[in-house]
Amino acid sequence: MRREIVLALTALSLAGCATLQAGDTRATEDLLAAAGFQMKPADTPERLAHLQTLKARTLVRRPENGEPRYVYADPTVCQCLYVGTEQQYQEYRKLAQQKAAADEALWAAEDSREAWGYWALWPWP
Repeated sequence: MRREIVLALTALSLAGCATLQAGDTRATEDLLAAAGFQMKPADTPERLAHLQTLKARTLVRRPENGEPRYVYADPTVCQCLYVGTEQQYQEYRKLAQQKAAADEALWAAEDSREAWGYWALWPWP
């Protein structure tokens, strides 16, 4: 009985990690698309096999015809490749910084609101 519980909890935690990773991947892909990166689906067995050989969920710089290209491989969520230019990469970085700043401001506001919420529970005379 105890072994089954441990296995069930392990499976649930792994599923939770996969869900979080998929959410992070989708957020990154949304930013890449907003920056102008082109999504290329791995819609053939050959492309899917090639996609599996690339570093997953990492933006990598690769030269192509003397020009820098940026590649983001997602073999699990969308089974696709995002490809962008230097200009699109700079736009992605700008958008990612703006998102990080907005997220941090939101977290700070929530922390502040929670801290003041505790004062409301205090029994003032």
